[in-house]
Amino acid sequence: MNTLLVLGLALVAGLFFTRIMKLIGLPDVTGYLLAGLLIGPYVLNLMTETNLETLNIITTSALGFIAFSIGSSFKKDTLRQMGGKIIVNTLFESLSAVIVVDLVLWLLGVTGLVDIPLPLAIVLGAIAAATAPAATLMVVRQYKAKGIVTDTLLPIVGFDDAVGLMAFAISIPIAKVLISGGQPTFVEMFLEPLAQISISLAVGAILGLILALCSKLFKSRVNRITLIIAVVFAGLAISQILNKTSYNILHLSSLLVCMMIGAIYSNVFKENEAPLNMLEQWTYPLFMLFFVISGAELRVDVILSVGVIGVVYIVARSIGKYFGASLGAKVVKADKNVVKYLGFALLPQAGVAIGMATLVVTMIPEYGVQINTVILCATFIYELFGPMLTKMALTKAGEIEPGASRPSIFSRRKAKTAVTTEPTNVTTDIPNEDNK
Repeated sequence: MNTLLVLGLALVAGLFFTRIMKLIGLPDVTGYLLAGLLIGPYVLNLMTETNLETLNIITTSALGFIAFSIGSSFKKDTLRQMGGKIIVNTLFESLSAVIVVDLVLWLLGVTGLVDIPLPLAIVLGAIAAATAPAATLMVVRQYKAKGIVTDTLLPIVGFDDAVGLMAFAISIPIAKVLISGGQPTFVEMFLEPLAQISISLAVGAILGLILALCSKLFKSRVNRITLIIAVVFAGLAISQILNKTSYNILHLSSLLVCMMIGAIYSNVFKENEAPLNMLEQWTYPLFMLFFVISGAELRVDVILSVGVIGVVYIVARSIGKYFGASLGAKVVKADKNVVKYLGFALLPQAGVAIGMATLVVTMIPEYGVQINTVILCATFIYELFGPMLTKMALTKAGEIEPGASRPSIFSRRKAKTAVTTEPTNVTTDIPNEDNK
């Protein structure tokens, strides 16, 4: 099918499933995933594997803007109040998932209950740290969640990917050594991962500062949002270009780059609220496409082949995330709602984890296919049920008001009938002489 026709079909399918999700009270993101699964290559095959390969630029761009949006929520006033608590919470929930998954899989392997080689257990444990910021962000936006749990959640889903990347970078050399019998070096295990994360944040900070300074040259929100889009694309491009080099130290995390762009921009450029609100509207169809495509990539057949290891991974990671987040919140004496509900909102897992699993196929071919299958199955489960749990947690915490949701095209139509004839101060975003 023609690629443009596929994009149109994906958007229509996503919109249609939001109607179904609204009827049964589930988040829109779950509907997008189900829509993609239905039209994807493993069910109706309206969106083929060839189509999915050509749509990589959509998923790459969407992840970049998702990371930017999360970074833009890192306001210095909020971080000043919660900075230490956020770091502690992130370390507890991320590393608890790693430790629990490693420990449970290792014990099953040692006792002989399941054939689980130690290298496989170590790599799966490292991947367990990563969460899916996209699904979390979409739920928060759809239901306009506000409160202490939301304020804690958004920075954590950004920071824990950095912890996950660090854990993954350390675990891969260890797994290779266990397979080959060699000796890992301190540079490979610690210095290279630390350098990659530091350089990613530095590149993002420079681009964010450039964006903030250039934004002062324009007054129109249209031009300012155009600058944001251009700089995010630049961050993604720089990451891809450097990642093609042969020097491991120059490999960048595009998520960390774009997250830092958003953080610097929102703190340096004071008039950021209007452009960021407009960006949210612009990126909404892009995010919808991202989740429909992600749903199309979910393979139903892997569930049957994943076996005990996959089930153990899902259960162990969920336990580690929940109790790690709860323990971390207790250590920093966080609000009781953070202690009770934060862990439920940290279960979704998708893009970053799939990216890690894809790398394992080439880096550790002995167990790559098995690890990739486990992560794909976990993604299927987490992405379908994770957004529901996030909504439940934020509702229980009192941060989602009853009936709160992003206005649909139908509700906007109804709202027009309530418009009064009184004059308003609303301005348009049509370019004018203020753009220069």
